[in-house]
Amino acid sequence: MCGIVGYIGTQAATDILLAGLEKLEYRGYDSAGIATIWEGEVNCVRAKGKLHNLRSKLEQIETPAQIGIGHTRWATHGKPEEYNAHPHLDTAKRVAVVQNGIIENYRELREELKAKGHIFISETDTEVIPHLIAEFLKNLPPSSSSSPFLEAIRQAVNHLRGAFAIAVVSADYPDELIVVRQQAPLVIGFGQGEFFCASDTPAIVAYTRAVLPLENGEIARLTPLGVEIYNFAGDRLKKQPRLLNFNPTMVEKQGFKHFMLKEIHEQPGVVRASLEAYFNPAESTESPINLGLPGDLYNDLEQIQILACGTSWHAALIGKYLLEQLAGISTQVHYASEYRYAPSPVTANTLIVGVTQSGETADTLAALTMEKERRQGKEPKYQARLLGITNRPESSLGHLVPHIISTLAGIEIGVAATKTFTAQLMAFYALALDLAARRQTVSKDTLEKIINGLRQIPKEIEATLESQERLTEQLAHEFAETKDFIFVGRGINFPIALEGALKLKEVSYIHAEGYPAGEMKHGPIALLDAKVPVVAIAIPGSVYEKVISNAQEAKARDSRLIGVTPVNDGEAAEIFNDLLPVSHVDELLSPILTVVPLQLLAYHIAARRGLDVDQPRNLAKSVTVE
Repeated sequence: MCGIVGYIGTQAATDILLAGLEKLEYRGYDSAGIATIWEGEVNCVRAKGKLHNLRSKLEQIETPAQIGIGHTRWATHGKPEEYNAHPHLDTAKRVAVVQNGIIENYRELREELKAKGHIFISETDTEVIPHLIAEFLKNLPPSSSSSPFLEAIRQAVNHLRGAFAIAVVSADYPDELIVVRQQAPLVIGFGQGEFFCASDTPAIVAYTRAVLPLENGEIARLTPLGVEIYNFAGDRLKKQPRLLNFNPTMVEKQGFKHFMLKEIHEQPGVVRASLEAYFNPAESTESPINLGLPGDLYNDLEQIQILACGTSWHAALIGKYLLEQLAGISTQVHYASEYRYAPSPVTANTLIVGVTQSGETADTLAALTMEKERRQGKEPKYQARLLGITNRPESSLGHLVPHIISTLAGIEIGVAATKTFTAQLMAFYALALDLAARRQTVSKDTLEKIINGLRQIPKEIEATLESQERLTEQLAHEFAETKDFIFVGRGINFPIALEGALKLKEVSYIHAEGYPAGEMKHGPIALLDAKVPVVAIAIPGSVYEKVISNAQEAKARDSRLIGVTPVNDGEAAEIFNDLLPVSHVDELLSPILTVVPLQLLAYHIAARRGLDVDQPRNLAKSVTVE
């Protein structure tokens, strides 16, 4: 969840580190800091709060140091105060460390190191690492290694338990930057006479496209002469960088006030990219979908288990609806964080799908790893069939599972997911239709009708954006002081009610809840009065009249009703106080449209309240800790 950046080369490190941290601030913004090596000393500067606080401090200091590490923090251990900010130093202030992740055995290590005279000044788990490295450096036998610094770090990380990525520099080894990966992402960048490291590629893409993602259990030694890769046993590994297909303008706002608004407006392009990639049949006529998945993944399939968190969980609920209604396969959706500790019984012929935007979500990876391990050695029908849906196929998820559906959203900077949610929906439409075609659970005419409907969705999203932008902005003025919201939907749009409530909570800090519309009268209706607006998603189809009826129940309790509906006359016009109109589309396809006004409403309410839309408090983009 935190952001790491490192540099060694011929340029001044400070500016490069700050620029990299700016691109990673979506990963954490409780505090930030950098450490450089200059004139035989570690120069460490840290600041509480947003990155501009650190920049202000650094403007008072000039250093031409050509090696350094930086960090932007999302607090796990210890309050977001300056003394808990990274980098952390050893007692002698000769070793500096930044870390992403959690050290599970830090308490034991801390006590052992205290007994040996090490002095700790923070509440963090990270601080044990520089002290541990310093202890091993002190006790290394002479000439034990061509790089004592590397050897001390190797020994230290073998004593750490947990999921972590670290970068380390030392005043006594000014030409070495050492980085380590264990269950948390870290990538190395190769330049001309200079080398970079970062927890995510946006931090370094302005300087190089040649990158090497580290694998779990790997250590890299970066020097002005090149990069060496080792495993935790100390064996040298042969690795080759690859070229990154990445456009730096993707991480710019391009005239929008916030990244979130820009990414909402990018959704028509995301749907078009998905249509082009998935709905382009191969030579086989068995299915009109081409996901590049082997046929044996689908053979004799009896059940699907989906593991996800947050917005991805909402996308998975829509996926469940599609897989069951179109492909006729029983599907369960689990919170990955709960599944690991209470898994379903091992069933035969089961596809396990992990959904994570970043491909680094710790809970989802842990649940998939457990599922993989507990099915090993069983007879073939019980063995793991693992599929990942992610926006980052090069991520940890891409290495963990053999098959990936790559969502084509491009990098998303806003912490609150918008376009990546739509991309995940498109992946589920493709998967469900592919299975339906192969299993012949729907007719070819029905398949063609659905696909043709999907092809019209981009222009319908554009029409919705055009009509809703000003409307939701005006409506937001009336809810700047609102404290509670209720969102309701039924059928395939119930998950959109959940997602609309989550978006509002994430960026505006207004308490919001999503419910199946029919469940309102079973308890939540007690919350309703004139101060609690209700947003109802009412799309003509199998449950339209039911939603209208449920909306009337809310209106009878004086709630202000907002309707997300294509119907602007008749009963809907009479019941709803405000309309957020969407285009007429088939109910099955409607979630891709109905989510858009809810995203815009959340955005404009948050912006109206003067909040940091792109970096909401307490949240981080990539949740790499359990």
